[in-house]
Amino acid sequence: MGIKANLESVKSTFLNPDCLLVAVSKTKPIEDLREAYDAGIRDFGENKVQEIQEKQALLPSDVRWHMIGHLQSNKVKYIAPFVHLIHGVDSFKLLQEINKQGKKINRVIPCLLQVHIAEEETKFGFDKAELEEMLNSTEFQELTHVQIAGLMGMATFTENHDQVRKEFRGLKQLFEELKTRTLPGFVQLKEISMGMSGDYLIAQEEGSTMVRIGSAIFGSRNVG
Repeated sequence: MGIKANLESVKSTFLNPDCLLVAVSKTKPIEDLREAYDAGIRDFGENKVQEIQEKQALLPSDVRWHMIGHLQSNKVKYIAPFVHLIHGVDSFKLLQEINKQGKKINRVIPCLLQVHIAEEETKFGFDKAELEEMLNSTEFQELTHVQIAGLMGMATFTENHDQVRKEFRGLKQLFEELKTRTLPGFVQLKEISMGMSGDYLIAQEEGSTMVRIGSAIFGSRNVG
């Protein structure tokens, strides 16, 4: 099946039609992205700064670029002018750098806080104690050029659906708990980015508002 047919097939299984589909286009050639764009996709997810820069220059200006990979502080400046949403903010140091770069160009940059929900050590993200410490800090209150739009989490890579569901459910509970708190005005919790090609239906059942799907749309991932 082609990309358009794959997209239609994926969308037809969605339990929540309002859940945003971010097409994970990392390592894919620009022709594939254009095909997805022609099929109606406007949200593309990349995990490498150089690649997102190159592709952003080649696709129409109405594309919304999502930085979904681990982002190094020294690379923020390259995507600050155009990135639609940074999914993987996993440290206060990174958030401060995003704020700094946003200030330089007078742009508020939307972000998601990545929470470590998996049992794997390989995943990035805040644990709950680190998140609490940051949210309660004076330095956090003083940020001016970021918007915290919600949370992001990656479940353990496992066939055990109960475990995946438990991890997603934990992130949703944290999200709901944070929404009851008095937080600075730039924290507007609306999005939960969780779920990928293998577990997006469980994620939708557990309240995901945004899923990141690559291989189910573009086919198996190229190495890179």
